[in-house]
Amino acid sequence: MFIAATHPAFARHNNLRALHHLLDKKRSAGYRITQDEHAYSLQFDVPGIAKEQLSIGIEGSVVRIESQPDAPRSYKAAYELPQDIDVSASDARLENGVLTLKLAKKAPVSNVSNLTIN
Repeated sequence: MFIAATHPAFARHNNLRALHHLLDKKRSAGYRITQDEHAYSLQFDVPGIAKEQLSIGIEGSVVRIESQPDAPRSYKAAYELPQDIDVSASDARLENGVLTLKLAKKAPVSNVSNLTIN
């Protein structure tokens, strides 16, 4: 993925357990993750980087954060959350060197089709 590859705790087969493990920690390695029934809240320490120098990409349940080449320091990370993100209902803010992402959880959609028994 990126230089700071997807956090190993978010390996696909351990998503829920890994997220709950990280949610139990107050703050770890410059980031904090909390959640409620509607959204995840992620906070990252990115001192010295302006909002114009950050790029945030969301694809399904994967969140990628990357600083631009002109930023005073390099920041690259990717996180896979257990549930897809609703980008249209999500928000990102950068205040006092702390990037806060409020990521709305996308409601699961059932693709189940009924099959008639003949």
